[in-house]
Amino acid sequence: MVQRGTKLNVADNSGAKLVKCFNIVGKANKKSASIGDIIICAVKKAEPRREVKNHQVVKAVIIRQKSNFRRKDGSYVRFDDNACCILNDKNELRGNRILGPVPREIREMGFEKIVTLAKDVV
Repeated sequence: MVQRGTKLNVADNSGAKLVKCFNIVGKANKKSASIGDIIICAVKKAEPRREVKNHQVVKAVIIRQKSNFRRKDGSYVRFDDNACCILNDKNELRGNRILGPVPREIREMGFEKIVTLAKDVV
């Protein structure tokens, strides 16, 4: 569960390293987001000379969360950190490399490019 104010690692090579969530897209009264949800973030730490800069407002999709995520078969998946991937205005991936594991549920949620670029699909 990612709430407003949560800091997330960025799992792609768009240039951002750390972002802070301040809104959940499409869920006006919802207090938390889960894997596959789109959030709006502010970039807190970024690499120099890259596409995404410090203090920039970006859209991101959550690909890992620390709390348990229940699958349809009844099993649970949890990761070591909260992580996201930066999206552009058309909800397409901004980077061209994904670092770390990605759950296979991301494909069902419409983010097939993330799964194809990831090395570890859990």
